Parts: sequence; structure tokens; C-alpha cells
Amino acid sequence: MTIAQPLMPKRKQYVRTLWISDVHLGTRDCQAERLDAFLKRYRPERVYLVGDIIDGWKLRSGVYWPQSHTNVIRRLINMSRRGTEVIYVTGNHDECLRRYADLVLGNIRLVDEAEHFTADGRRLLVLHGDQFDVITRYHRWLAFLGDSAYEFTLTLNRWLNHWRQRWGYGYWSLSAWLKHKVKGAVSYISEFEEALARECTKRGFHGVVCGHIHHAEIRAVGAIEYLNCGDWVESCSALIEHADGHIELYRLAADADAGLSVEDDALESLAEPLI
Repeated sequence: MTIAQPLMPKRKQYVRTLWISDVHLGTRDCQAERLDAFLKRYRPERVYLVGDIIDGWKLRSGVYWPQSHTNVIRRLINMSRRGTEVIYVTGNHDECLRRYADLVLGNIRLVDEAEHFTADGRRLLVLHGDQFDVITRYHRWLAFLGDSAYEFTLTLNRWLNHWRQRWGYGYWSLSAWLKHKVKGAVSYISEFEEALARECTKRGFHGVVCGHIHHAEIRAVGAIEYLNCGDWVESCSALIEHADGHIELYRLAADADAGLSVEDDALESLAEPLI
């Protein structure tokens, strides 16, 4: 007779900075379990929550808040207690928090935007990015209409990935694929990137870290380094700054292609209490 051994947590990887955005806690399409497993892997000096972490728009019409969403909040609080600086940058879906900008609670800070210096000396502007979205700023009714259409696409995406998983395939984002194929969406993304690059040039930054459009990317826009965290609804992506200042774009799909599994990490997290 053998005795089952408890799952022991893996050694956490030290990184200088993590950026995550557009988690949309409080919605059915939030991939909270995968995010919790991702956060569990790292021991960062600083975490930036780059807007739309909690979806206040959706919570107004009804409360959906499973345990997995609470686990993400508890994970972040636990990280802050262990010395990680957590900086919450407000977005449009959690805009109700903007009235509390500059609030400090222990090792957690609430801001509308932040300035980050990388280990190799680059000065980066960190903000959600909705301020540079014409539809969000000036045509809110279109933003809400688009949000409803997007939610329908995510519902299809959820069912598609349910069956892909049953047949042994990895995660794939239908909505992200559509963004690359629809000419209007590609043009919208390009205009958003260029608007942020102009702001950085005007203010003397080397680059910008943002979210908002759920399109993860690292690229040069002229002389400006454009870095978008992506989201934890469709693409499940984040930005990671290593000790030397190098910034890497993490994608869940790349883990799946490499044979890695955040689900395994999620099981191991049972051995690590969230307090």
C-alpha cells in the first residue's frame, strides 16, 4: 500500500516586473484559473495591473463572482504582503476607481497612470489606454454596443475551446483571430498604437505599456517602443521584465504549443495556501 504524496509547489521564478491587463473579473469569460496559475509561477518585485481588472460595467447588471475570481484577488494581496509592490492602473471598465486615484493601502497603490524605469534605463509610460480610444471617449453608446457584440463572440469562443479541450487540442482564441482578419479592426488597432506613440514622444518617454484593445504585442512605432499586455479573456497574455531589463511577451498558447500546462500549476497551487 502506498501513501499519496502531497503536491509540492515549484520554486518561483524571480522577475523584476509583471504587467497584466483586462482580466475582467466579474464576467463569465474571465480566465481566472489560468491567471492564478500564471501568477503562482513568479516572484516579482512589482506587478502592474493595467486596467479593467474588475469589470464594473458587467457587475452593474448582475453579480457573477465565483471562487476563482476571489482567488486572483487573494493571490495579489498575498504577493503584496510578501514584498511585491502592486500598482493598480485604472481603466474604463473599472473607471469608478478613478475617484480614488493616488490611494495607497500598504504595498498596493491605485493610480490613473504610472512611470516605470526598466533595469536598463528605459522610461516607460504605463496606462490602460482608453483615453486614446475615440469610441470609448466620445461615443460611449457605441462602446456599449460593441461590448455586447464582443461578449457574443466570447461565448462562441468559450464553447469552441470546450470542445477543443475534449478532443485534445490547446487553447485558441476565435476573437483574436477575427481581429487579425477584419480590416476595420486592424485599422483601429493601428490608429490606437500610433496615438499612444505620439503621446509618448510629446512627453519624452521611450515607450508605453498599455492594454484596453485585447491585442498583445511588442513592436516599434517609429522611435517609440509599444508594449501591450493583451488580456485574460481571450489571448491570456502578459508582459514580463527580467533582471536585465529585457521585456518578454508571455502567451498561454505558446505554453500549450511547448507542452506546458497552467492547469498543472493550478493543481499544485492547492499545496500553497492563499492567506
